[in-house]
Amino acid sequence: MAAANATKISWRLQEFEAHSSSVSCLALGKNSGRLLATGGEDCRVNIWAVSKANCIMSLTGHKSPVECVQFNTSEEQVVAGSQSGSIRVWDLEAAKILRTLMGHKSNITSLGFHPFGDLLASSSMDTNIKLWDVRRKGYVFRVKGHTQAVRSLAFSPDGRWLASASDDSTIKLWDLAQGKTITEFKSHTAAVNIVQFHPNEYLLGRCRYSKHVYSVLCAFFSPDGGCLFSGATDTLRVFGWEPDRCFDTVPVGWGKVSDLAVCNQQLIGVSHQLSSVSSYVVDLKRVKKSGGSDPRGAALRKSYARPSTTCSSQRVKQRSESERRSPEGERRSPSEDEGDEKLSSAEIHNPEDFKEIFQPKNAISRTPPKMSEPFPAPPEDGESYSSLSSSSSSSSSSSSSLLFVINMSLIHYQCSHVVTGIKLKTTSMFVPQPSANSRPAALSDEDELSQIKKGHATMCVMLSSRRKNLETVRMAWAREDAKNALDIAVSMSDLSIVVDILNILNLQPSLWKLDLCTTVLPQIDKLLQSKYESYMQTGCTSLKLIMKHFWTLISDTLRATPSVGVDITREERHLKCRTCCKQLKNLSNIVKNKASQVGRHGSAFKELQLLMAPLDDAV
Repeated sequence: MAAANATKISWRLQEFEAHSSSVSCLALGKNSGRLLATGGEDCRVNIWAVSKANCIMSLTGHKSPVECVQFNTSEEQVVAGSQSGSIRVWDLEAAKILRTLMGHKSNITSLGFHPFGDLLASSSMDTNIKLWDVRRKGYVFRVKGHTQAVRSLAFSPDGRWLASASDDSTIKLWDLAQGKTITEFKSHTAAVNIVQFHPNEYLLGRCRYSKHVYSVLCAFFSPDGGCLFSGATDTLRVFGWEPDRCFDTVPVGWGKVSDLAVCNQQLIGVSHQLSSVSSYVVDLKRVKKSGGSDPRGAALRKSYARPSTTCSSQRVKQRSESERRSPEGERRSPSEDEGDEKLSSAEIHNPEDFKEIFQPKNAISRTPPKMSEPFPAPPEDGESYSSLSSSSSSSSSSSSSLLFVINMSLIHYQCSHVVTGIKLKTTSMFVPQPSANSRPAALSDEDELSQIKKGHATMCVMLSSRRKNLETVRMAWAREDAKNALDIAVSMSDLSIVVDILNILNLQPSLWKLDLCTTVLPQIDKLLQSKYESYMQTGCTSLKLIMKHFWTLISDTLRATPSVGVDITREERHLKCRTCCKQLKNLSNIVKNKASQVGRHGSAFKELQLLMAPLDDAV
């Protein structure tokens, strides 16, 4: 009976190899419960969609094993800390390294993003806690007080406080505005490994290690704040308070679970062993999560007041410049940061899932869509899907044949190419639609197949030509560089080839140089005025990248005073910058005209218009 109940309440979703060596850490995205980040001894951070065994992207740059990983609140960024004490932040939507932060002297033990602003908190075996401004590359300040390694960090829901738990058996609560301790909780007899804020009320949850009793490995307040989910070896427990008690205990075969998240009435738990990762699901609709708690306690407690505007590092105590330039290396020269960031990369292994999750066309949220039943339970003992199969097979032979023909047609129309490790895929299918005024007559299998094949030969010729052109570009790229490959693509007078190459370059900003900009800008002119939405999107992305990464160089070069004597290199750079500036001004006029449009395109062009505002004052 126990086994049957366990099968109904919890089940293993998947198990897969996550890294080429042992997995050292992992984290679930708490916003969606459907994204997973893993860090390994191979110095990589891999991003996964829960329930899928194919890695979406692999993030490189760390030179020592990754010890800690965490998503930000919106799941647009991920941060990873290494054994050496370095911290790297990646922008998942742009698929690039955002910041490299140095300052800790030992292993990173915990990381946490501020709930509203661009602040990041980090702790280490060196007992220090540091706050960073991710956008400005800035070290904000350091707090000291723990005597042993800090194991867990948590920001309060309103962003005013930071809680830290340590091996010294204490929990400290820090006021971020003043940069000092508010209070300290010392009533612990062992190291405290987890600290969590209640999502609504002034409550703080903590968990500790124990060799003799139930040892908590991870904990998570329910989204409504009604209970605390506690993960231990092969067990989930649901706790309440006032009075303290356990509502339910659920056996789950997840081993030493590492993180928990909730996704639409389902709790997701993930664990790792050696190089493999396993994910499990618990059906919360079958778990007891309440037990008649005393409502007077909640009524007497305060609730967090969320700020009406985005919080920024301005609300956090700022240290003087001399304090920031500490001998521990919290700040480094721009050249050092740029050198490290060039070594970091985001390798996209699954372009389809990447675009669906991080670059959706229609969804406002950048997280995977929440479904009413995202992870279906396996069939109960004795139950199978044979009835479904038999009912499908009992349908007419005409329907099954048509389904098979459509699938085969899709295979014929698919044309795949590989350019520097990125897969380009073109899929097209033309199926004639019946007239609105006529009722379609029943067609035989041969008639159906004949209609589907209409235009097939023409499409095959077109795709074969495109494949040949892409192969030529790929060989040029492998033989020389991206600039030469793009020059060849432009000479083919096929804008679709240019779009394919730019889609790759847009994901790899480190490949861009000033030479490349002079070639790309005239093509952006064509893309922005194209009738195809995907072409306009690619053009906008390339233009944003150029403005963000090259406009400062272009404007500074054009404003610089002439050098004494002959400097051929400077003259060439000056000529390229003048050419780019002229092309950017032309594009600025196009962007201004299109910014008046309504809808998604108008918003994209308005954003570009703001980004290109400095061109109005250009030399």
